[in-house]
Amino acid sequence: MNKYVKIGILVLVVVLSAVVYWRYFFVFSEGVKAGNLNYFEKKGFAFKTWEGRLVQEGFQSPTAGALQSNEFRFSAQGDDVAQKLERASGRFVELRYKEYLHPVPWRGASEYVVIEVLDVSDAKKESEGTPFN
Repeated sequence: MNKYVKIGILVLVVVLSAVVYWRYFFVFSEGVKAGNLNYFEKKGFAFKTWEGRLVQEGFQSPTAGALQSNEFRFSAQGDDVAQKLERASGRFVELRYKEYLHPVPWRGASEYVVIEVLDVSDAKKESEGTPFN
C-alpha cells in the first residue's frame, strides 16, 4: 500500500506541475503590435510592475453597428524596455510581445508581456513601395 501512495503522490505532483506551467508560463503566442503609446506607468501593491496601453489605428466591434477603439494593454519585462517606453508616451511605437494564458503578479497584470521595443517615432510611418499607394 505504501508503494501505491508514493506513486500516486508522484503522479499528482507531476500533473499539478504541468498544469501550473501550462496556465502561467507557457507562451501561447508571440508577435508585434504598433500604435500610439497612450500611457506607461509603474504600479502594484506587493509587486511593482510596468503597465501600459497602446492605441492602434482603426476600429473593431464585437457587435455590429458599434465602434470600439483598438487598445492593447500590456506589461513590460525588464528595466531596459521600461526606460525606452517611459519617454515615449503619445508617440508611435512598435513592440514585440509574448502572450501567456494567465498573468502572474511579479510579471505584470496583463497576459501580454512586451519583451522588446522595436521602434519609437513621432508619427506613423508611411508605407513605401506598396502597390496600394
